[in-house]
Amino acid sequence: MKTSISQGCPSLIEIDKFGSDGMEGCLGIRVTAVGADFICGEMPVDERTRQPFGLLHGGASITLAESLGSYASYMLTADEEGTRIAGVEVSGSHLKAVRSGWVTGVCRPVSLGRSLHVWRILIRDEQGDLNCAANLTVKISRPPPGTTRR
Repeated sequence: MKTSISQGCPSLIEIDKFGSDGMEGCLGIRVTAVGADFICGEMPVDERTRQPFGLLHGGASITLAESLGSYASYMLTADEEGTRIAGVEVSGSHLKAVRSGWVTGVCRPVSLGRSLHVWRILIRDEQGDLNCAANLTVKISRPPPGTTRR
């Protein structure tokens, strides 16, 4: 298993294209940077991501968090044929309201085991204030040795 998220990772354009047809594309989420021990992405606070009271929807923040952690786990395991990843638990504390602009999430590993990855994602507004602190657990499923998964 790789130990660096950015080791042999696809370009930012390829990463964003990967999620463009899903929820990430609908919400305007895009990956902005990848390093050895982090992945960073941003999301607009607009009509797609605000709740009826005009504030950033907590579910949108959690979607940003889960997207970043899932991308990170994918990049760590993409070269292992037949390996699948799936988020199994996500939680977040919404600490400050955001009404407009952009929020930026930075995802870093807490634990990178063989079958579970745990990520911490901190989401901040344009002023750098912490909006959401989230945790994501990702299950890593590998095929038994000597088998090919279809």
